[in-house]
Amino acid sequence: MTLECLIEDERWTTVDLPVLARTAADAALTRVGLDPSTCDISLLACDDARIAQLNYEFRGKPAPTNVLSWPVADLAAKNDGQPPTPPGPDPDGVIELGDVAIAFETCAKEAEAAGKTLHDHATHLIVHGVLHLLGYDHVRDQDATLMEGLESEILGILGLDDPYREARGANGPHFGLE
Repeated sequence: MTLECLIEDERWTTVDLPVLARTAADAALTRVGLDPSTCDISLLACDDARIAQLNYEFRGKPAPTNVLSWPVADLAAKNDGQPPTPPGPDPDGVIELGDVAIAFETCAKEAEAAGKTLHDHATHLIVHGVLHLLGYDHVRDQDATLMEGLESEILGILGLDDPYREARGANGPHFGLE
């Protein structure tokens, strides 16, 4: 896999984000049946000010968020709860997936509030962002259940706790990530 990692905020070096991101992306891609060596992803590791600017520019929301994704293709399923269309390669055999941005302050605050390490929460957000590149989403209820189940499974493969276990409890699915 080609994972281009642009680190704008040096605080991301404390978790060795390029290695963390490659591990998380590889696990997500492998789980959905893709060969990571054929996929291209760009990652922007920024701060809250930069992601707020991007969030406003692309989503009309003038506030920071934890992670944003820009897929190359719209692979979303038409029916709620169905898997997205698998991406196809270009003529050179490369699957261009898109771009992900992750914000340091928001990620760090969320990790602290959840009693997690920055490393573990950033891993979750990278998995989440990569799944968005692949057409998974959490706007519709059954899509959210599908996406969160995959996230939990992938994080389990990586030895991390299910981030939705408590939220799912008696209240059903959790739709907390942007």
